[in-house]
Amino acid sequence: MSITEHWIETPRGRLFLRDWAGDGSVPLILMHDSLGSVDLWRGFPEALARATGRRVLAYDRLGFGRSGQHPGELDRPGFVTGEARGNFARVIAALGIDRFAILGHSVGGGMGIGIAAAYPDRCRALVTISAQTFAEPLTLQGIREAKAGFAASGQMERLARWHGEKAPWVLDAWTETWLSPAFADWTLDAALARVRCPVLAIHGEADEYGSIAHPRRLAERSGGPVVLRLMAGEGHFPHRSDEAGTVAAVAEFLAGLPAGIGTRTGATC
Repeated sequence: MSITEHWIETPRGRLFLRDWAGDGSVPLILMHDSLGSVDLWRGFPEALARATGRRVLAYDRLGFGRSGQHPGELDRPGFVTGEARGNFARVIAALGIDRFAILGHSVGGGMGIGIAAAYPDRCRALVTISAQTFAEPLTLQGIREAKAGFAASGQMERLARWHGEKAPWVLDAWTETWLSPAFADWTLDAALARVRCPVLAIHGEADEYGSIAHPRRLAERSGGPVVLRLMAGEGHFPHRSDEAGTVAAVAEFLAGLPAGIGTRTGATC
């Protein structure tokens, strides 16, 4: 499989992107989680590309992974939906991408919802994995516990393996943003109402950062058809703990979309 890497210039810094070649189908663009990066997707993108036959793309958001440093704090609470018209827009413009499908994990799933809402005529399908749709007490408690855990010896060094000198900013961007008073009443309800494409919501029933209230809320409030896939015994990272099962669920969903939202060359998705 051909894998290429790109650097995309933006007014605030360079973005790093990796591209797994596929057929002429609408590409699948991945949005990483709050501590994630292109490299932390590990073998998942290639497995998706092989299983679906379509091109898969993943980029490091500004401040993460190999991308440039973020110039300040994240917008609280607008950064989740703001990515759609920010650096995501620059990525698809730089690569000449018209129509696309989105897959996002955790807060990346929330960004996927924002993207689907912002581009209803261009986003052909959305997959969320462990996405949060509101500021649930379980989510905030999990973040508090994770923040305390990073005080242990060696934890920040582990994070720096993926983000380099940006690691302290990455951690604060997650913990201090979500735990700020500005986030207390945050929801994605307005964005969900504007989603029009088919959605697959994957969620582990033992997710330590969000209960199954999140995918259920997504199903109830989305403007598009939603398929729920609850994974028994799985936590926040089912694409790592059960990569094969997660890939199979995504491939089945994309292959089963209605005519005109197919997966082969010449189709609209």
